[in-house]
Amino acid sequence: MARLQILELPEGAGDDRPPFVLVVDQVPVDEPGFEALRRDLNEGDVAARIGARAVLVFEETIDIPANEVPVDPDGYPLKIRIEGDFQQFHEQVREEVAKAQAEVADALRQGLR
Repeated sequence: MARLQILELPEGAGDDRPPFVLVVDQVPVDEPGFEALRRDLNEGDVAARIGARAVLVFEETIDIPANEVPVDPDGYPLKIRIEGDFQQFHEQVREEVAKAQAEVADALRQGLR
């Protein structure tokens, strides 16, 4: 059975969304579905319909390293959680709030004179 993979390409300046290439591998050429795929590819509308830059079709298995999913010892996809260090951000927010409060207090004092 054929596999579908996405190969993401580097973004260009005018790209609205990340460009990609559709890679179809393990395609048995002796099946009726291959003829339909070849007909659609020859008419040139598959890539345009899905928004891909190109569609590549192979009989062999093509491994795209970027699509490899790391797995844990049990064989399940490994999930990595990244937490930001917000201490500096919190300090900046506090300073800005204190500055804004001081400006409002000064404005009120000047308005009451």
